[in-house]
Amino acid sequence: MFPADCKYTKNHEFVKPLADGTAVVGITNYAQEALGDVVFVDLPEVGEKFGAGDEFGTVESVKTVSECYMPTAGEVIEINGELEAHPEYMNEDPVAKGWMIKIKMDGALNAELLDAAAYEKHVASESH
Repeated sequence: MFPADCKYTKNHEFVKPLADGTAVVGITNYAQEALGDVVFVDLPEVGEKFGAGDEFGTVESVKTVSECYMPTAGEVIEINGELEAHPEYMNEDPVAKGWMIKIKMDGALNAELLDAAAYEKHVASESH
């Protein structure tokens, strides 16, 4: 249900580490389903640095505005510019098409992140 090559926060963000020390960050499929139709995404600037847990952007849907928090420390090296014109990509495929930012990780992954199995259990506990 959730990609095994990603790590997850309890706030429903994912981080997908890449071999070159960078990582892709966004919201999970569970988060986009809870939000409903995404209509606007506010992303940080390239070059901004964030610590684990820092707010880095917002996602606005027809239901609500939700803050997004960094799953691990790093510097923004790329934003998904497609989201400005196509915020619905977050609903279609939040990891491959609707990712939000790419970061250069500042050291190791945050130790508090959940693997796919633990995140799935967390989601199940929230939805009951």
